[in-house]
Amino acid sequence: MEDALLEIITAIRAGEAVDAVWLDKLVRRHNRAAHDGTRQVAKRRLLPYYLRVRAEEPERWAAWNVSTAEDAALVRLLQAKPRRTASGVATITVLTKPWPCSGACVFCPSDIRMPKSYLADEPACQRAERCWFDPYLQVAARLRTLTDMGHVTDKVELIVLGGTWSDYPENYRIWFIGELFAVLNAEDGERAAEVERRRAWYESQGRLREAEDLARACEPLQRRINAGEIAYNEAWKERYRNEPPSPSESDRASLWNTLHDAHRINEGAAHRVVGLVVETRPDLIDDASCRELRALGCTKVQMGIQSLRDDVLAANGRRITTERIAGAMACLRRWGFKSHVHFMANLLGATPAGDIADYARLVSDPAFLPDEVKLYPCALVESAQLTKAYEEGRWIPYTEEELVEVLAADVAATPPWTRISRMIRDISADDIVAGSKKANLRQVVDGRLARAQTPVAEIRSREISVEGVDAAALALETVAYETATTEERFLQWTGPDGRIAGFLRLSLPKPEAAASPDPVKPSEAADAPSLFDAMIREVHVYGKVAALHESGEGAQHGGLGRKLVEEACRQAAEAGFGAVNVISAVGTRAYYRALGFEDAGLYQRRTL
Repeated sequence: MEDALLEIITAIRAGEAVDAVWLDKLVRRHNRAAHDGTRQVAKRRLLPYYLRVRAEEPERWAAWNVSTAEDAALVRLLQAKPRRTASGVATITVLTKPWPCSGACVFCPSDIRMPKSYLADEPACQRAERCWFDPYLQVAARLRTLTDMGHVTDKVELIVLGGTWSDYPENYRIWFIGELFAVLNAEDGERAAEVERRRAWYESQGRLREAEDLARACEPLQRRINAGEIAYNEAWKERYRNEPPSPSESDRASLWNTLHDAHRINEGAAHRVVGLVVETRPDLIDDASCRELRALGCTKVQMGIQSLRDDVLAANGRRITTERIAGAMACLRRWGFKSHVHFMANLLGATPAGDIADYARLVSDPAFLPDEVKLYPCALVESAQLTKAYEEGRWIPYTEEELVEVLAADVAATPPWTRISRMIRDISADDIVAGSKKANLRQVVDGRLARAQTPVAEIRSREISVEGVDAAALALETVAYETATTEERFLQWTGPDGRIAGFLRLSLPKPEAAASPDPVKPSEAADAPSLFDAMIREVHVYGKVAALHESGEGAQHGGLGRKLVEEACRQAAEAGFGAVNVISAVGTRAYYRALGFEDAGLYQRRTL
């Protein structure tokens, strides 16, 4: 391993053109030369070995005499999956435990090993199951993996998935988020010891964690679910009702105190939370739930909309109306949250033409206008209620041509302030009974748009990704648009080619919204943002993640974020607002204090 690394360092020092192909040839050559015929060098282990020597073996590290520039080049060469942190943060996804769901969607998978709507073969689900769905263990495992892959984990966005967040008991919700902060606040040695303690506890309880063992244990119950003999919620009672609770749940007041202590620590921790996302349904969004989400430290809400046609919603068991969806969107915007909605094509009762018109309404009607969209086709899995409609011929999956046509039209209709984060779910092709199994569906759609030379404005298509950026060539633009309750300003740094290096979302409440009665209870009014203040809902600068207080290769730490905030404050003052609130994440509070913001309840506020 050391010989291979030294050869790489020598090549970098000599100015050779080292790239992935060159590295593959080096690894194969070293393994062919191994005396005992065994593989001596594994490419994925080179970086962890190098980082361990750099951190733990000062004498050997000094003997290698690696310069700062050589170190950066070597890490860049060996880093696995660089796009994992190309958006500017290290994203860690965790799942909540299986739990009954108050919804009844016909397309939703019912895997009794998972929270409702998720399947055991999905990558994040596999990781969660091996960790007994323990939030501390899930984050610890992901941190270790990202570090071994060469990613900086100083700034972390936490994404909490698993059915419907608001359906879980309040104590579990508070405890779960507290554990996420606790693991990120821990020192490496402390974290490792706690991981071992928890593993021992789960094993002492006889909890299974291996996929094969769990599949065997759940197979009889899953077979009954698939046959329609028993619903997920009833099956859950049989499987989990008598299971011991997680080891650290306690009383509500104690949990809140512990969480807020963890928040304060995280403001200066080595792994700071710069975003916290949960997912729920529109019918569970109101002022009380938004207040709790802010107290937890949440900054973005994923919300399953799926359709804006009341007939399609009803046919698919959504138990919600378009009017209620509009109310949820307004509530999220009022509280400053970023909205990340799920929208589906090919639902029961839908048509290709109807889907295109439905999505166009989502991104043009002032009642909606989400910040991000997960746009994907309905796919039938055996455990879903949709199976009956499929067998009776009432639901027919679109052809690939029909589906690509719908998705291409949707992408083309997406405005420049909206990001389409994904276009296919991580469902294994083996689990899909009918529907698209194309893992590269987005690539196919992008190819269709490129061949037709169709302009694409949505954010993900314009991100600078892992490339660097010439700050001097960037221009700061403002795109204004109206929602039902606000005027939105989307401030973006763009290059000559239209690619985006950073952006800010500024909400300016309309006078009629500010004049409306405050729906928040008097006891909670101090926590709600003032309707007479402007609101910064998001600041994001792209490029490779840079360690805190260090310069990166991309756009981060070049002052772009600060300039965005200053311009937003200028525009808010010009529009007549006396103050700006920011829905800051726990780990960004210090950053905003340095920009003149003061702590103000669940937000930070700057007087203009």
